[in-house]
Amino acid sequence: MSENLIRALEMLGQGMLGIFVVLGLIALLVVLLGKMDGKK
Repeated sequence: MSENLIRALEMLGQGMLGIFVVLGLIALLVVLLGKMDGKK
């Protein structure tokens, strides 16, 4: 029972980490596009 709970928590942690990484990349992309548009 506890092993399944630990595995579930690990999967949840990896999922949240992946979401934060994706959000961070999107934020960087938006900032870079904003700077490029500003130069024009």
